Amino acid sequence: MAEALPPTRAHPLSPHLSIWRWHVTMAASILHRLTGVALYGAALVLAGWLLALASGPRAYGEFMGLLSSLAGKVVLFGVTVSLFFHLLNGIRHLGWDMGQGFAPGTANATAWGAMLLAIAAAAGLWIAAAMGGGA
Repeated sequence: MAEALPPTRAHPLSPHLSIWRWHVTMAASILHRLTGVALYGAALVLAGWLLALASGPRAYGEFMGLLSSLAGKVVLFGVTVSLFFHLLNGIRHLGWDMGQGFAPGTANATAWGAMLLAIAAAAGLWIAAAMGGGA
């Protein structure tokens, strides 16, 4: 006769967001992916700008009016922060590729550094542009 199967054991559940304690390196990882997606959106904005430029003065004026509105400036500032964060976090990853920066204290410090420096660099760039008459 067929042997009886042993009783099934309860398998452990995979870790889920409700189980994990949030930490800065987790946030930096998620932000790296989100800023990558945002930069794809920024490429579409750039393509729209180029199309408006090629379409003539009226289309270009309308597009620039959209970009110079408050909503347009908020989007462009977000793109600037995304660009700086993605760059800085990519440099952080290059350090990891060389086997450096894996200690928890170092990983946390570089994650905070990438986030804060991205915001500071974007703000500095926008202030410099405003002082030069570009914003």
